[in-house]
Amino acid sequence: MSDEAISEAPAPQRLLNIGMLLAQFGLVIIILAFWVFFASQASGFLSPFNLFNIGRALAIDIIIGFAQMVVLATGGMNLAVGAIGVCAVMTAGYLMQTVGLPVWLAVVGALALGAALGWLNGFAIVRTGVNAFIITLASANLFSGGMLILTKAVPLNRLPPAVSAFGRMKIGFVSPLLIVALSLGVLLFVLFRYTTLGRQILAAGANARAAAMSGVPVGRIIVIAHTLSGLLAAIAGVLLVSRLGAAMPSVGGNDWLLPSFLGPVIGGTLLSGGFVSVVGSALGALLVTTIRSGLLVLQIGSFWLDFFLGVILLFAVLVDRYRRVYAERIKMVRR
Repeated sequence: MSDEAISEAPAPQRLLNIGMLLAQFGLVIIILAFWVFFASQASGFLSPFNLFNIGRALAIDIIIGFAQMVVLATGGMNLAVGAIGVCAVMTAGYLMQTVGLPVWLAVVGALALGAALGWLNGFAIVRTGVNAFIITLASANLFSGGMLILTKAVPLNRLPPAVSAFGRMKIGFVSPLLIVALSLGVLLFVLFRYTTLGRQILAAGANARAAAMSGVPVGRIIVIAHTLSGLLAAIAGVLLVSRLGAAMPSVGGNDWLLPSFLGPVIGGTLLSGGFVSVVGSALGALLVTTIRSGLLVLQIGSFWLDFFLGVILLFAVLVDRYRRVYAERIKMVRR
């Protein structure tokens, strides 16, 4: 069940949802505190240039989190989010620079590859019965290694000018990259709140056996979730190409792994599946982006970023554990 279904939920579940909203309110307070701190320590933090860059970086972080969130909803995980993203990055660059395809067609090809790689992960998980952790860990190395072999790790930086122009574009003070990310959030909100497919994904994550007995095609749902995850990772990769104005084989990969979990888990998505928060995932991504940008403006070493993100993830996991225990108590009350 998603956190947006408060008004129609039974009383115990409504209490759980309200608790989640309160947690998200606390997350907003934490984010504001970080903004006040960084703004007081570095005058450039609130400059139009830095805010524009924060918006562009936030767009990528939000979509990376969404790519992980849709799989966490099923009770699984996708460790290949970064690998799929970098494959989409290099595919888009190759199709534009080497093959000479129009930008829109190259983008479609990159997105199709991302969805196909996600489908392959889901298919392997369902067919073999092997845990998603093992399958996606193996595929992450397979995809990344294959990409590096084919491209020889050579950047593609002679892309059409329209690509970087889109990344530098401003709509008012907002980057179109952020508008794309928020639009995807709206679509995911609708998916989990109003559609049968969204409810089936959450049901499969909450209790796969009970969902199957209720007629939910759990295997197909898992494949669909991983396909959607691959598509979202590819979208993040394509937007990153636009932001950088080049296709770089060094982006994505392991650099996306921690942020992909941080956003959803901090925002309220259960690691055990069955409950997602689209809004919370976006807020979690904002926290990650804020800390990264603030440390950069303060010229603090990147190793401190890894330290802070690690601490935050540990805290989020502990909170997730508490939420799961509380959710089980709610279920017992309902019985």
